[in-house]
Amino acid sequence: MGFSKDFLWGGATAANQYEGGVFEGGAGLATADVMTNGSHTVRRQVTWKKEDGTTGSTPLCFGSDERDLPEGAVPCLLDDEKYYYPSHIASDFYHHYKEDIKLCAEEGFNCLRFSMKWSRIFPNGDDETPNEEGLKFYEDIFDECHKYNIEPLVTLSHYETPLALAAKYNGWADRRLVDAFVKYATTVFKRYEGKVKYYLTFNEINCIEAAPFVTAGLIHGNKQNVASAAYHQFIASAKTVLAAHKDFPSIKVGMMLAFGPCYGLTADPEDQLIAMQRENNTLFFSDVQMLGFYPQYKLEEYKREGIVLPKLEGDDELLKAGVCDFLSFSCYGSSTVTTHPEEGEKGEGNGGSQERQVRNPYLSTNAWGWATDPQCLRIALNKFYNRYHCPLWCVENGIGWNDKFEDGTVHDDYRIDYMRANIKSMRDAVEYDGIELMGYLYWGCVDMVSNGEGEMAKRYGQIYVDADNLGKGTFKRSLKDSYYWYQKCIKSNGEDLD
Repeated sequence: MGFSKDFLWGGATAANQYEGGVFEGGAGLATADVMTNGSHTVRRQVTWKKEDGTTGSTPLCFGSDERDLPEGAVPCLLDDEKYYYPSHIASDFYHHYKEDIKLCAEEGFNCLRFSMKWSRIFPNGDDETPNEEGLKFYEDIFDECHKYNIEPLVTLSHYETPLALAAKYNGWADRRLVDAFVKYATTVFKRYEGKVKYYLTFNEINCIEAAPFVTAGLIHGNKQNVASAAYHQFIASAKTVLAAHKDFPSIKVGMMLAFGPCYGLTADPEDQLIAMQRENNTLFFSDVQMLGFYPQYKLEEYKREGIVLPKLEGDDELLKAGVCDFLSFSCYGSSTVTTHPEEGEKGEGNGGSQERQVRNPYLSTNAWGWATDPQCLRIALNKFYNRYHCPLWCVENGIGWNDKFEDGTVHDDYRIDYMRANIKSMRDAVEYDGIELMGYLYWGCVDMVSNGEGEMAKRYGQIYVDADNLGKGTFKRSLKDSYYWYQKCIKSNGEDLD
């Protein structure tokens, strides 16, 4: 027993972190395009302007307490050299896609995850007709993939709401985005029929609560707007699934969840309770998209907080009918929480409130405080499979590091150790627990801008890109030690992890 012979091995990327070419090919701006770079200690900012000419920037990214732009402010680019927008160049995949796909093919990939930039297809998000140059760009990418027998996995919305829709409607708080999204989705389904088999609707849909602007284009991200935006994304996803099933039966449409197991630090039942509540807050999103209804615990929470869902007649039936074909997820590690403020060292990284999140004393961390958990994938896969009984796909897993480029390469044993532990955890879930797993896609197979900080310095890739945090460099690609290790792992279908 082991991974199936048709197991999908590869890597994952996102347009706003990887693609670049923002002003080329007739593309419109997305929300990510007005986000400046940050650093390990400074959060990314969203630049904005008011009618009176006042300009500024506000940290609406992950880890920030900011939920709103100032009243009357509209997100936009500022012609000010103190701001650098990392998505504009990113890793310049726009001009390097043939080279990158070839390198991935030589590594052994049979799958590569991309996101399509909605505003490259419909520059304003709701244009009457699509942008042919944008459609052709992605078609060329898919043709290049098939040249090497690489199956594309396409994310339709990966933290890139068209900027015009954010400015006009406060993003996904407005139901008009539902029809605009479904039109976009069905346009690409038709154009790439026979070229793309697998789609995801919204990347890490549950991150809307941590970063409403990033995830849903919310200029004003209060709790009611966040709940409404999530509801509209659920409706859009269900309609997209139903459209695919009706007119494009060869297409499979999945959901995508950001997940990491959450542990209680102590044996105190209060710690275990808060860990369960943290996980429920995440699993609510997959409950809706995989089971087709809002779980009672979430409805009770909304009732206590006075939140009213913007429900229309027929929505309940729509959600039930439009459940996704498979569940995909990101998992980088785990988090640990406690109700005892005097216990445990304060933690960092993805996953929950910093006041109660602590370092797990049994796990090591990287420079950004993220814990490496050798059992996280097995635990996550069992939790999903026992809850939803559906095909699963790990489409993000990786580790960011301040790599040192020396002698024409990066000796990244730390990345190899991380991958070895996580792939073994995943393999154990398949071999010992009987989990139905479609594939494994390592996050950031080519170096690209990190999402939380907007830095190139936090590198995930197995392929090094010569570029710094301000987009300066040759953008030459070089192979790291982890590239050759993963190549060997794939060749053995996950059996050779030495």
